[in-house]
Amino acid sequence: MPGLIDFPDPRSAGADGIVGVGGSLDWRNLVEAYSRGIFPWPMEGWPLPWFCPKRRGILVFSELHVPRSLAKARRRGEYRITIDTAFRAVIEACSELPRPGQGGTWITAEMIDAYTELHHRGHAHSVEAWLGDELAGGLYGVDAGGAFAGESMFFLAPDASKLALLHLIDHLSARGLDWIDIQMVTPHMEALGAREESRDKFLKRLAETQARGLRLFGA
Repeated sequence: MPGLIDFPDPRSAGADGIVGVGGSLDWRNLVEAYSRGIFPWPMEGWPLPWFCPKRRGILVFSELHVPRSLAKARRRGEYRITIDTAFRAVIEACSELPRPGQGGTWITAEMIDAYTELHHRGHAHSVEAWLGDELAGGLYGVDAGGAFAGESMFFLAPDASKLALLHLIDHLSARGLDWIDIQMVTPHMEALGAREESRDKFLKRLAETQARGLRLFGA
């Protein structure tokens, strides 16, 4: 079909992690990419790069560390947490959040449209933290064939994104999943127990998880 990408083996990626360059953000390309451990990362002025980094960030649920202050915030129940009720609002909020040391965002208008379409197709999902009727934080990611790839988080109120993440982990754990792909380990995620593993180990983990045939969302 015109416009669809024939992705190479992600193990062929070099030290920069680039698997291929160019092509469209068609939802079918996104489904195929994530199923193979590949994700797009737009760079201004360049054709669209597709990545599978040499080192991959993961969060294994058995290694999760919940700080005492976050556990207290969770018990207070200040936020109402939902799944898939405001996907576009979440991804737009993620795109607007200032990032220290970054002059812009990789979540372009084209990315927002593409992932919203992916959401409508049942492959991308969001978690929302609400204060009353106001969106206070959240995250979104992609169902990679029974594994989950987290994409971005945002918060407008204390602990909102972290509590959304804990809610997601509980939800995925109940469906049988025991880890998520976080792509890169930030200090924020490292504090929660995230770590890196090699590309080969990650791809093996992904394939083994996909072979379990888990249904992560929906009835």
